[in-house]
Amino acid sequence: MQNIILKCENLHKSFRKKEILKGVSLDVSSGDILGFIGPNGAGKTTTIKLILGLQRIGSGRVTINGFDIQKDFERAIARVGAIIENPDLYMYLSGYDNLKLISNLYKGIDEKRIQEVIKLVGLEKRINDKVSKYSLGMRQRLGVAQAILHKPNLLILDEPTNGLDPEGIKDLRNLLIKLAKEENMGILISSHNLAELESFCNKVCIIKNGVIVESSDLETVKKDASEGNYIIELDDSKRARIIIGDMAEATDSTHIQVHADKENIPSIIKKLVLQDIRIYSIKEDVLSLEDAFFKKTGGNIID
Repeated sequence: MQNIILKCENLHKSFRKKEILKGVSLDVSSGDILGFIGPNGAGKTTTIKLILGLQRIGSGRVTINGFDIQKDFERAIARVGAIIENPDLYMYLSGYDNLKLISNLYKGIDEKRIQEVIKLVGLEKRINDKVSKYSLGMRQRLGVAQAILHKPNLLILDEPTNGLDPEGIKDLRNLLIKLAKEENMGILISSHNLAELESFCNKVCIIKNGVIVESSDLETVKKDASEGNYIIELDDSKRARIIIGDMAEATDSTHIQVHADKENIPSIIKKLVLQDIRIYSIKEDVLSLEDAFFKKTGGNIID
């Protein structure tokens, strides 16, 4: 059974009389990978900094594992791992020595745990090499290793795929899926790479101008944005477009896209059949996360 690890309630934050966050609420449960998305300047990084106690909350509340981040910071943050953009690493040291240094900051991290984490992030073959010889993707995985050494149940990542090549992105994606599934970790990830987020997030939270405009599981967000769009495969899209009228658009010679309420689809099909149009299939046109994002936000715009 999932339990809520992170809960943000009605967060407000202002800078120089400009309100940046306007009642932001979200939550992350164990095993969740929540994609936190929005245009530049929408309030993603500010929200993350409030969650981590790096900035003072104007009003509202953040609780992690039941502890209030403002009233009981040490216990709230105790089981949190985070990377804000690029991880801080000692380039002249080996990956192992970096982990060994970080382990000294926590109680009870033994050699066994260090080796567990090395294996978990897939750095066994290169862990004794200097970090300066690592690819950007390997450094990101080492950063995640540092962040999870103390066995957190919440991992927060802000733009972790910046600068990564496709292979590095794939490695990071597989690692996050593994952490959520095998470690039952809750993960909050902010990224502009919407196509990549769609491949592994199970929940999405969209923020625009400091306001949450959508927060639900991934498939619901995509389906809600797609509602009223249908693709019909038939023998003559040009003639079908004329029969149906403005609510239809021919996408090629054998497909039309129809914009209509679900209850109107049977009558549209009937009209086509009566005009001797052969229909082969009909399906709801489910948008990608990127298309759903632009539909929800009206584009990459900051008011």
